[in-house]
Order: sequence, then C-alpha cells, then structure tokens
Amino acid sequence: MDPRPFDALLLVSFGGPERPEDVVPFLENVTSGRGIPRERLEEVGQHYYLFGGKSPINELNLELLDALRKDFAGNGLDLPIYWGNRNWDPYLHDATREMAADGVTHPVCFITSAYSSYSGCRQYREDLFDAGSEFDMKLSRLRHYFNHPGFVGPFVEATKEALAEAPAGTRVIFVTHSIPDSMNVASGGPGQEAYVRQHEQVATLVAAAAGVDQWSLAYCSRSGSPHMPWLEPDINDHMRELHESGVTSVVVVPIGFVSDHMEVIYDLDTEAMATARELDMRFDRVDTPGSHPAFVAMVRDLILERAAVERGEQVERTVLGMMGPSHDICPADCCLNPRTPLPTIA
Repeated sequence: MDPRPFDALLLVSFGGPERPEDVVPFLENVTSGRGIPRERLEEVGQHYYLFGGKSPINELNLELLDALRKDFAGNGLDLPIYWGNRNWDPYLHDATREMAADGVTHPVCFITSAYSSYSGCRQYREDLFDAGSEFDMKLSRLRHYFNHPGFVGPFVEATKEALAEAPAGTRVIFVTHSIPDSMNVASGGPGQEAYVRQHEQVATLVAAAAGVDQWSLAYCSRSGSPHMPWLEPDINDHMRELHESGVTSVVVVPIGFVSDHMEVIYDLDTEAMATARELDMRFDRVDTPGSHPAFVAMVRDLILERAAVERGEQVERTVLGMMGPSHDICPADCCLNPRTPLPTIA
C-alpha cells in the first residue's frame, strides 16, 4: 500500500448544476468559446429542469468519494482524497488551491471518463494544467481504465442479471456518448480512432462474459451543428431499426458512462424509454459502475500501479482483452484540441 511519490488523489469530474438557476450558467461553462446562443442553452436546459434543475452527478461523486475513503482506510492506503470539477462547483481551481494549502505537491488524478477522446481526456488534462499552474504542484493522471476488470466486471454482472429476467430474443445494445467523427479519428493520435475501437473492445468483453451472441453499439447525447458528422447510429434510430427487423425486447448497457448522470437518466431512461414505449418494446437499462466495490478497488489498484512505475519498479498491469494497458503519459499528438492547441498535464 505504498502510494509514493503521490501524496493525494484528486477525483476529477465534469460537474453539474445543483439548482434551476445554475443550469444556464453551467451550460455556458460547458460551451464556453463556441458562441452558442442563450436560447439554445435554455432549450438544452429543459433536460435538467425535468429533474428539478439538478444533475445527479455531484451526489454520485460524493458517494464515490465516501466509498474510496472507506476502501483506502480498510486496506491501509494512507492517501487523502480531494475532488474538483471542470464545469461547476467545486471547480478544479478550488481543489488545487485546497491541496496547495494542505501542502500537497504531487497529486495523482482519477478522471471519471474511461476512454480516449478530446472531450473525455485531453480537455480534462488542459484544465488540470491550468488549475495547477499557479502552484508548485505536479499533477499526474492515471491511465485509461476502459479494459480494466474493475470497470468491465460491473457491466458483466449487471448485464447477466438483466438477461436472466429478459425474454428469449432480447437484443443487447451497448451505448456511449456520441462525439464528432473528426474527434474519433483524432482520438489516441491522428487516424487512430481509439474512441470507437475501445468501446468495441469493451462491448466484446462484456458480451463474451455475459454469454451474449447478438449485440450492437449505438450512441446518445449528440449535440452541436447538424452539419457536422457525429458517430451513429443514435440509440433511438437504432431501436426503430431493430423493431422493424422483429426485435421486441432490448437490454441497454451504457458502457460509455461511469455513473448514472444526466446522459443516462435523460437520454436513456427518459428519451430512449419513451421510444421503447412508442414501439411497444421491452426496455431494460443496466446499472453503471457507480460505487460498485470492484470499481472502487480498481482506483486503488491503478494508484498503486502508477506509484510503483514512478518509483522505477516492475509492474504487472491489470487489463482485459487484446488492446493492452493504456499509456501513463499521452503522446503529444494524442486526441488533439480541434480548435486551439493548449498546454496539458501528462
């Protein structure tokens, strides 16, 4: 249980509004620099107003923080834990300021995004660089964990449970957040298309372990200009296509998401569920990892793995599938910023 040279863990998340009056300012933070009119933000904000203007993401992060602290204490890992968001309180700047006041000099960062892409990795690393630049502090990032058993295992468990209750002929649909085609092409490096390949790997692993023969990968939460190509098919369009081919029951597995935040409870539990009702299709959405004990233990495993690497020790990395473990330090051209080159950590 030796975390050296790290002296803290920083949980890094997206953030979300807590009250109706927070919604538009939050969305302005998310879309800063893109020139999106306020009327459009008000329109998108309706998703949040359906849930009282409050995103579940902050409470989910608090649950994860509590589970991590208990896991660390129960396993003798003496490492304080801090929390910062990119787009809402507590901001990353607040977290780095708090750490600096406590004398932290080398925190390791766990990002609540499992896959390679600009919005899912490099943008976080840019914001971490900015948040830490005013302090004498080195921030390191834990590797991507999409193919770690602590992330894959909870999906396998939940998928098996759902299929045990589902009728014969149920189709499994793996779902993730859509991104622009160009962002996918740049993910992992120019032309690598790591985002899609990583999701296909996870879907393959979960399907094999859960005994699934027929599955597909679909996308949700598309935003931005309608003229820009994004990854398809959309989950709702895909369900309609499956219905036309005779499918009457689906199990939806949200492998793109760590917890049940807005993209899950609105885009899947609300919007996709409504499509299922329209089609008279049985619909079951399985749980995300959240604070699952295996997911919590994975964070501890990744910290100790990376700490050993930093000390120059030989490490056997825990990983599933054929893609191997992700890098600790990203190549310079990995998941490039599509607008303006900015400095990053890692």
